[in-house]
Amino acid sequence: MPSRPISMGHLRTLEAVARHLNFRLAADELALTQSAVSRQIQALEDEVGVPLFLRHTRSVELTGAGAELLRATSPSVDRIDSAVRTIRHSAGRKTVTLNTWASFASIWLIPRLEAFQSEYPDIDIRIDATDMPVDLETSDADLALRYTRPEKVGPDAIRLFGEQLTPVASPWLLERNGPLRHGADLARHALIEATNSHQAKHLQWLTWRRWLDANGHAKLEPKRWLYLNYAHQILQATLTGQGVALARTPMVADSLANGDLVEIFPGKRLETPYATFLIKGPRSGSRPEIQAFNAWLLKQAKVTRMAIEPS
Repeated sequence: MPSRPISMGHLRTLEAVARHLNFRLAADELALTQSAVSRQIQALEDEVGVPLFLRHTRSVELTGAGAELLRATSPSVDRIDSAVRTIRHSAGRKTVTLNTWASFASIWLIPRLEAFQSEYPDIDIRIDATDMPVDLETSDADLALRYTRPEKVGPDAIRLFGEQLTPVASPWLLERNGPLRHGADLARHALIEATNSHQAKHLQWLTWRRWLDANGHAKLEPKRWLYLNYAHQILQATLTGQGVALARTPMVADSLANGDLVEIFPGKRLETPYATFLIKGPRSGSRPEIQAFNAWLLKQAKVTRMAIEPS
């Protein structure tokens, strides 16, 4: 069995075949012929000294050795791709890639971006909005915004702002149905909350039942419930007068400031243990465009923080 290091050329082919478990689909992705993919895998098996795949009539299956090699290969391929993207970005246009969750991007970030782009017209912004956090070690994201507990982030994470929960409604809903002077008046309205707030432990802080219990209305039942998946859906339903939402203050600060929403019981906010943090990728610190965008984010966060947090 050979003892020299294997050549690297066929490892991407291994990764593609293992992901698809199909030579033809891997060939389509790599822009190769199926026979070329087959030859590359055979050459890799000859170098390693053992079979990496079991060939079936219409599919293939990883052997134990193939799975072990794949575990080492996949993160390496991701890191190489990320490094190449970074190099291409630095050689071409200035680009900042930010990873955050979809609702926050829609409600807080995107409405503010025009101000940054006016100040820095030569910097392109790419927003990677997903509810699944990415690994900044292997992704091409330069910065990330995380909504989590302080103990879940590293020491270099920058806290942008915390949050409180407060009931909000549209002004015209209150005009149509009458003012809400007491917590018991909520029984006349639909209450809006996240669909999975009762299922995920970290979302139980956001439930109406918690607010009602804390304010002496444990037995209150609303006119009806409206459950929605995402914060931006909750905001839209509230703005259009479909009910009263228990909102996270950073997500409604702008709507409260411009009068699109009314905070019904401002003296009865509830604190949560969660906050929004800014995290820098390991390869992004020295690029001027990253530094500019990072500084801009901190200024925007300060404005929100001053609007929602006690002085």
